[in-house]
Parts: sequence; structure tokens; C-alpha cells
Amino acid sequence: MPRYAMLLAPSANRVYADQASRMSQAELAAFGKVLSSELADIEVTEIGGVEYLTFTGSLSERDIAYLSNLSSAYALFERVDDDLLRPHLLTPLARYDSDLITIPKYAGKTNEQFTKLVLNLTLLASDSAGRMLDGHLTVLDPLCGRGTTLNQALMYGYDGIGVEIDGKDVEAYKLFLQTWLKRKRLKHTAELVPMRRQGRRAARRLEVTMAASKDDHKAGAVQKVTVLHADTTGLDGLIRGNIADVLVADLPYGVAHGSYDDGGGISRRPLDLLERAVPEWLPLLRRGGAIGLSWNTKVAKRELAEDILLACGLDLVEHLPLQHRVDQGIDRDVIVARKSG
Repeated sequence: MPRYAMLLAPSANRVYADQASRMSQAELAAFGKVLSSELADIEVTEIGGVEYLTFTGSLSERDIAYLSNLSSAYALFERVDDDLLRPHLLTPLARYDSDLITIPKYAGKTNEQFTKLVLNLTLLASDSAGRMLDGHLTVLDPLCGRGTTLNQALMYGYDGIGVEIDGKDVEAYKLFLQTWLKRKRLKHTAELVPMRRQGRRAARRLEVTMAASKDDHKAGAVQKVTVLHADTTGLDGLIRGNIADVLVADLPYGVAHGSYDDGGGISRRPLDLLERAVPEWLPLLRRGGAIGLSWNTKVAKRELAEDILLACGLDLVEHLPLQHRVDQGIDRDVIVARKSG
């Protein structure tokens, strides 16, 4: 049985320090669902003084295409013997230039590799896992901030839907995306328009339509991003149901972001938000869809988050531990749950 060695991206090591390899093991194990053969003996091995993620399996060309999208993948080798490595070509989903992901820098931005990891885990837990490479999927981020998850969805060739309570973040995302599209000379349209519910203004909606090339635009192969400037706990009538294949969100860390509470103020307590928001989110998710959430365990215990998802009828999806330290005030974890088909 062939033995493989995955070299992890150096940037992952800077962000996650000594936790990068452990988190990559958990992500790699999740890809087993879509591979043609089972992976075994997943571990970290030092080769020539450098750490590699090593595993045993029999990989087809499509298997390698899947693994090319591992969030920290940098290079893949097959171990010919203890001294030789044979490289394999990685073909990650990358519909646009990588600066769509890397250019935005702002306080509170979730690391883009971590965002990709959570999106991958959620996709792989859903009924859409088999269409990850070739399906036109829709990703919903109901706490989208300035669009890191939405941009990753675009990179994969998917449509994106976001909800953000901070109007300045919505406007900043519009400005960035329009500027980026113009600089790349890509065909697109973008407008920010008011939305009404029962005759009253209820939200603003940013709608962007774009294509990766002129040929795609002519053929009608366009992607769409929609962002609502609205409260994520009050979406009834603003987004049609059964529209998203997966839902990915970074819950408030108790520092920034949030939703309106019953008194009209901003609540930054993640479990309060989760309890009020999940019933609003579930009708938007297709059957067999999955929810992937990250949050700060210092302000919200995992078992309480699990209880909320279970009470809403979701099935928890098991994965290897992913809790890791971000800084002194944040220990981050990931939970994935599935909407029954």
C-alpha cells in the first residue's frame, strides 16, 4: 500500500504554531468520506528535519484532486522508499487569483486557512460532499463580517449568501469586491438596494454577479454573492427557504460582532445568539445540509452548544479534536451538525 507525505503550507505553521499538524490530521481524516479507499496510519513524520503529514492509502487522480483542497496543503509526495519522495501534482479548486482571499486585512478577521478548514469539514459532512469538486453549491454565512467565508466559496466556484448586522462591514465588503473585480477586469454587476417586508424597510441587500472569464460570462456561467444588512435572528421573509447546501459561521467571541437582543441592544454572547438564530437558519438549509460553527470556548462550553443544536433536531457529526489556542483570551473550537435528509 503506497505511503504519502503531505507538506503543510508554512503560513499554517505561523498561524497555528505547533497545532497545525494536529488540526490537519483531523481535516484529512474527514476527507475519507469521499475517497475511493480508506486512509490509514495518519500521523506526523519528520523527514529531513521537516514535519510532514503522512498516511497510507491508494489514491486515484480524483482522490488527489479532493486532497488538493486540504486547507494547509502545500505539496504531496509518494514515498518511494525511506529516502526518496515522488511529487504528485495538486489541483486545488481555485477559480480566481488567491489575492481574493489574502488581500483583506482588518481587525477581527478569521484566518483564511481556518475558514477553509471549517468550510471543508462542513461540506464533507453534508450530502453535497460528492459534488465538492464539480457541483454548483451555495454556501450561507449568517454572520459574514467582511466576507472571508463568502470569498472562499467564490474560490471554490460556489454561490455565497451572507448576513451581517454591521452596515459598515457590508459596505466595506462591497467596496473591496467591486475594486478587486475591476482591477482583475472581470465582468460583474454590483448593487446595494433596500428590502421591504410587509411594506416596511427591513434590510439592505448587496447583490453581486460575476464570472471568472469573458467566455464564462457569455456562456452564462456566473456566480452570485448576496449579502443582507440585517439581524441574523430575524430573517423570516428575507431569504427564501431551502437555498443553502451548507452553513458556515464564526460565532461572536465575546469581543466583537453580535445580534440585537430583546431590549434592542447588541448581544455578544454566542450561546444566546445560537439559541435564537438556529431556528431562523434551519429553514434556509436544504435536507442533508450541514452546519459548521467555530467559537471561543472560554465564553461558551462545547456541551451547551451541542445541546442547542440537538434540541433543534440536528445530528452532531464526529471529527477529531480541533480545539486550539488563538490568543490569551480565545480558545477556538469547531462543531459540525447535519440536517437529516
